[in-house]
Amino acid sequence: MASTDQPLAGVRILDMATVLAAPFAATLCGDMGAEVVKLELPSGQDPLRGLAPVHEGHPLFWKTANRGKAGISLDVRQPEGRAIFLRLIRDVDVLVENFRTGTLDGWGLDIATLHEANPRLIVLRLTGFGQTGPYARRPGFARIFEAMSGFAHLTGEPDGPPQHMNYPLGDVIAGLFGAFAITTALAERNAKPLAEQRGAEIDLSATEAMMRLLDPLAAEYRIRGIARERTGSRATYTAPSNVYRAADGAWFTLVGTGDPIFARICRAIDRPELVDDPRFASNADRIRHLEALDEILVAWCGSLPFAEIARRLEANDVAFSKVYSIADVAADPHFQARGALIELQDPELGAIPAPAPVPRFVGRCTSQPTVGPSTGQDNARVYGRLGIDAAQLGELRARGVV
Repeated sequence: MASTDQPLAGVRILDMATVLAAPFAATLCGDMGAEVVKLELPSGQDPLRGLAPVHEGHPLFWKTANRGKAGISLDVRQPEGRAIFLRLIRDVDVLVENFRTGTLDGWGLDIATLHEANPRLIVLRLTGFGQTGPYARRPGFARIFEAMSGFAHLTGEPDGPPQHMNYPLGDVIAGLFGAFAITTALAERNAKPLAEQRGAEIDLSATEAMMRLLDPLAAEYRIRGIARERTGSRATYTAPSNVYRAADGAWFTLVGTGDPIFARICRAIDRPELVDDPRFASNADRIRHLEALDEILVAWCGSLPFAEIARRLEANDVAFSKVYSIADVAADPHFQARGALIELQDPELGAIPAPAPVPRFVGRCTSQPTVGPSTGQDNARVYGRLGIDAAQLGELRARGVV
């Protein structure tokens, strides 16, 4: 029988961050069973609520990106709000924040004060450029992280401008590193006897998270004197590897890493003699003759409809894929069989599809999280744990504290 126990069950996270990067870190932990409470200002003006897609006033991005979280409202800038906040974190394992460096200190919530309230508290500080250095207080967004890390420099055609994709990749990559940081800190803390457990302060730079993806580029520049440039969809580290167009207009990606795979591609395109062509004898040779190799593949791909190309490549065990839109993802039988998209139940819109939790733990049920919360929807329940009753909550609401 499959177990419903999740790896992070029992972990409590207070997410007071805004927009996407740091909240996404908390959401990923929530997917793994952590109890996540989303703290907003009473105004409920998180910018993520206004980011597309918004359907008839309903913020789909918010509902999906903050899934599985309870929702409370609190103005920690007010003395009463600060006092309540310090009571809240006594029973919290992780605090997630993404304000500009020094902001919490200015509100009287510096790390010493936080750890005085809860010595075991892990604090994830996710900012654009980190807690130190000349850029520490600069504002940052996903496209800034992508640009400054060197990532955007690699994206686009050789004779065209650098490009960003139509999604805030820099934010979600930072969120992945944030979730990794949280679980690493939990593992370190919880491995010690309870009396010795102290919470870590985590300094996560979103720009450095993007840089971390580009492993060999610094070495390539220092040792070989090469600053890698844009090449469109063509890889310059393995060949063949590009996006090709079939005769019927379908776009697909083809990867031929390694000599045995290249030999199978040659059979698939009815050009077995290319295996013995000295221009293509090894990966290094194929990279040196990329244009000649791509000319052969472009001509072959352009002569056949995609269905026939797919048949031949599958018959020869070659790795390829049509370039999917989200419509293709939703219709794919493999993703359907695995339940790669789940249904979030929303009281306003009904079922909302969203990606399933990743990774999966064998023998355990995949969780079905709720949609992102409305502002303060769980105030009564969460503040009730602190002994704040309905009458007190009403007074706090009237003063703009919650």
